[in-house]
Amino acid sequence: MSGGAVRGGLLRRHRDFRLLWCGETAGKFGASVTGVAMPLIAVSALDASTFEVGLLSASAWAPWLLIGLPVGVWVDRWRRRPIMLGAAAVSLVLFAFVPVAARLGWLSMGLLLAVALLTGAAAVFFQTAYTAYLPSILAPEDQPEGNAKLHGSASAAQIAGLGSGGLIAQLAGAVNGLFANAATFLVSLLCLAGIRHREPRAASAETGRGAGALVDDVRAGVRLIAGDPWFRTLTLFGAASNLALMGYQSIQVDFLIRDVGLAPGAVGTLVAATSAGGVAGAFVARRVADRIGTARAMLLFELGLPVAALLIPLTVRGAGVLFFVTGGFFVSAGVVAGNIVKSSFQQRYCPPELLGRLTATGAFLGFGTIPLGALLGGALGTVLGTRPAIAVMAAGVPLAALILFFSPVRRVRDLPTERRKPDGPADGPADAPADGPADGPRHRDGRGQPARLGPDAGA
Repeated sequence: MSGGAVRGGLLRRHRDFRLLWCGETAGKFGASVTGVAMPLIAVSALDASTFEVGLLSASAWAPWLLIGLPVGVWVDRWRRRPIMLGAAAVSLVLFAFVPVAARLGWLSMGLLLAVALLTGAAAVFFQTAYTAYLPSILAPEDQPEGNAKLHGSASAAQIAGLGSGGLIAQLAGAVNGLFANAATFLVSLLCLAGIRHREPRAASAETGRGAGALVDDVRAGVRLIAGDPWFRTLTLFGAASNLALMGYQSIQVDFLIRDVGLAPGAVGTLVAATSAGGVAGAFVARRVADRIGTARAMLLFELGLPVAALLIPLTVRGAGVLFFVTGGFFVSAGVVAGNIVKSSFQQRYCPPELLGRLTATGAFLGFGTIPLGALLGGALGTVLGTRPAIAVMAAGVPLAALILFFSPVRRVRDLPTERRKPDGPADGPADAPADGPADGPRHRDGRGQPARLGPDAGA
């Protein structure tokens, strides 16, 4: 491990982690600016319909369905840091191009959709490589602290980015907001370039491996998830949760502007206020998990707190915006805290040489519903109206967590930290029942983390 085993004070004592943290935080800030700026460009500059706004969000996540599985194999075959550098460079160029294109008179809905699709593809490479790269620079005992710091700072950056996105759109125009995002990818590039840790060439990176070997590796990742009750459960939950989360988040800007009647600056501020829940979730995640157990904490974070999503469709102007803030705050807190628990579980449970593949396979299945949710939200908003569509999709957030409740997760105090050996006793939690989930895991697997909310894609 680069930097050795570090006990606490990672930001102060671990240079490589500090640079990774700075780069990732800058990227999350820029992504949050884009999350406000892109829909605002579509609504204010191009007079896009509710369905088109949903389609824009869907385009950003569609690459997980299109290339997610092979990217996981490639990440396991190649060094992860160069992949991250290349993805950041591509995103920088594409986001900077939009304001330039607008000044040349080329701005159109087709251009926005193309940029969303291509930057989404870059994000698939970056996120998969980043998730697999982190365990290579941190000792296992430092990974929970590292995950908590990364998720906490990402939530704080998201708050700043969402608020700044609305403010920049109001002061300088929504299109110019993408210059801020391009600048954050430049920061990420500089931080990643400064990391001293160098990975050895992956053992699976043999030359001459053809399409058949790629398909075999993809199938292996799918079989690992299908054969592991822990990650089978988490992947099904992630897919259902992300469908509901993106269903309402893809049209929330449209809802707040057209139905509630807020100005762009107020929209950014309001969405940023909901993201403060992510900071709170990152702060309490490890403490709650240590006190009540990781499995029980996951149920609390993913089922108990997100019930507040039912308040979101009650939002009206004036004091009624508190419904939106309260609902979004608790959803954000639960998703971020749950992601911290799941990230630490994944990094310990999955062999390092398979982490990229399994992350991408889980993300393909879990993140793959995000574009479907965005399309569903836009379609429901067109047919039913934005407020009823928000109500339907928000109700799906706590309902999705029933998958966890009726699963092996409910029967144990803690998630396992090692896979069960084929000819020996389970290495899972001591209180796991003999007929419960401990007798299932034969492989180790991981679930990709959602963008912003749950998928890192939401609040």
